[in-house]
Amino acid sequence: MAKHGKQYLAGSQLIDKNKEYLPDEALALVKKASYAKFNETVEVHFRLNVDPRHADQLVRGVVLLPNGLGKEVQVLVFAEGEAARLAEEAGADFVGSDDLVAKIQGGWVDFDMAIATPEMMRKVGRLGRILGPRGLMPTPKAGTVTKGEDLPRVIREARLGRVEFRVDRGGNLHVPIGKVQFDVAQLSENFAALFDAIMRAKPTTIKGKYIRKLIFTSTMGPAVRVDALAAQVKPD
Repeated sequence: MAKHGKQYLAGSQLIDKNKEYLPDEALALVKKASYAKFNETVEVHFRLNVDPRHADQLVRGVVLLPNGLGKEVQVLVFAEGEAARLAEEAGADFVGSDDLVAKIQGGWVDFDMAIATPEMMRKVGRLGRILGPRGLMPTPKAGTVTKGEDLPRVIREARLGRVEFRVDRGGNLHVPIGKVQFDVAQLSENFAALFDAIMRAKPTTIKGKYIRKLIFTSTMGPAVRVDALAAQVKPD
């Protein structure tokens, strides 16, 4: 078991490990217990009652966080011709075709989101083993394989806080909702948007409890358990 430092342990003392907090209370505790010298990311961890081995229980989707993620998103676009021009005009950080494919095959992955036009997927498909495990592979379901005329919109959404979520093999979701320097209201609004998207992505085959466990945490800080039922109740 990993040993934690004094600052982590001090933050942990603020949290009752046996209690499930209301969402806003939990977010306030995450902020208070944060101790790193950098602006930590606030994350939400879901344990879902799903079996991702079954295609009809694969929870995934995209959400646009109203307050963004608090970081500059590096956007890469695989495109050629007119689509490449549109991507460059829309402010994509990297635009290319075979040159980018070769660069990534060489080990370069310094970007946060990859977008591709349908025509480019024949080439981009060769990068599946590199981009797939990192969650960077463009896919139609995530809206990151799109026609040239839609590239400006997708790039703009990426800048504003577009987040993709997908359940892992253990039935878990790990999704960022902002930075610890955000105020509680901003984090709460982002969480509400994410929670709503995950509830809408609930497989129709799931009966009974959908969310088994819900946790808020920061990059370096301790976890705070959250009352999932309370999270479903929208404020007046």
